[in-house]
Amino acid sequence: MPATLPPLPYEPSALEPVIDTATMQIHHGKHHQAYVNNFNNAVASKPDLAAKSAEDLIKNLTTLPDDIRAAVRNNGGGHVNHSLFWTMLAPKSTGGGGEPSGELADAIKSAFGSLADFKTKFQEAGGKRFGSGWAWLIVKDGKLAITSTANQDNPIMPESVLSPTGASAGKPVLGVDVWEHAYYLKHQNKRPDYLAGIWEVINWKRAAELFAAAK
Repeated sequence: MPATLPPLPYEPSALEPVIDTATMQIHHGKHHQAYVNNFNNAVASKPDLAAKSAEDLIKNLTTLPDDIRAAVRNNGGGHVNHSLFWTMLAPKSTGGGGEPSGELADAIKSAFGSLADFKTKFQEAGGKRFGSGWAWLIVKDGKLAITSTANQDNPIMPESVLSPTGASAGKPVLGVDVWEHAYYLKHQNKRPDYLAGIWEVINWKRAAELFAAAK
């Protein structure tokens, strides 16, 4: 079935003042919708592929026909990334922000020394990604690691696709969009300010679910 735009799990204004209402409306209703439309158009002429999910296709990107591979990478990746991103955020009133707990908290401390050190390294990964991309916390070889991907690449894509861009493959636990459209209306060119503030609305419960599944 064709990909569809998932509804936001909260009102566009719910993440104020961390992420402004206009950004959420444009980001979700315009940018994400465009990825959905372009992905569906790309696979429309390939009935055997159109029956598969965007996630399945980007996992097996190197097996796709040359004429649609780039479109699936960019738009299928954009759809998968954003569908996850909306769930990685939550209003403070429903548990956004705070700190991770349980096994995820222990794993972060084990891998990075402390939550504060993890946040610093994660923000550096997102801040240093040239141009557009994403910052990720992933499970790789059974351990937590930080990586960043270019454009709409996702860590579930093949390592051979990601490694030339300086990214690592793995199973996502946390992903943050660092494209300018995610923050420009509020922060203009100050990506570090956006990354520093987004912790106030991170959905650690969702990250813990992804970590449990990834293990």
